[in-house]
Amino acid sequence: MGVARTVVPVPVPLAAFKDLCLDADDPARLAVFWSAVLDRSHELLDDGDAVLEGATPGHTVWLNRVPEPRTVKGRVHLDIYCRSLDDLSALGAAVVDRDCGQGRWTVMADPEGNEFCAFVRAELAAERLHGLVVDSADPVTQAAWWAQVYGAEIEHHSDQWATVRRVPGMPVETMDFVAVPEPKTVKNRVHWDVTTSDVDHLVASGATMLAPAGELRWNVLADREGNEFCAFVVSGG
Repeated sequence: MGVARTVVPVPVPLAAFKDLCLDADDPARLAVFWSAVLDRSHELLDDGDAVLEGATPGHTVWLNRVPEPRTVKGRVHLDIYCRSLDDLSALGAAVVDRDCGQGRWTVMADPEGNEFCAFVRAELAAERLHGLVVDSADPVTQAAWWAQVYGAEIEHHSDQWATVRRVPGMPVETMDFVAVPEPKTVKNRVHWDVTTSDVDHLVASGATMLAPAGELRWNVLADREGNEFCAFVVSGG
């Protein structure tokens, strides 16, 4: 069966990708690990959090200390390129499942147990972060909604898997939505931030407001399946 690619006709996107955020028990420890994996610089902040920085603002990854421990499989994970699994193990990763995708990738866990998928390549691309993957009850609808938000393209692979591509400003090749049987039960430990000119437009399109900005600089929202994301209101979106 061929892959059907369609371009979502959204002349004015509702939001723009800003950066990624990872919850952490020990931000300093995860910063050392992920900066090496993604080939980005890292900085420890005065409040105990950490930040990874790369070639553009969109490469930024925030590592935020949270009080709650990891208790379930992550509903959002990263796909990365590496030269060898041994390199990742030396940094503190652990192999979870080697037999995935007919051997095309390996599920691993970072030093705090957060799953990610490793794709071994003899020659590494300049961008080590290949994909952002979101477990979904309805991946086709989820992908269509996020493509509308970003004004991006969709690839419909099947009713079990759909991809949003070419998100403006997002240094990640693919944002994949994949079907899983289990429902979402806890807050995601990986989320993304967006900028928007009007957060009400996101709510009108189907997002749920979880916590308005108030004293914070950002609004906490959830998409149609409850995945949290933060929206920063800026002039012009």
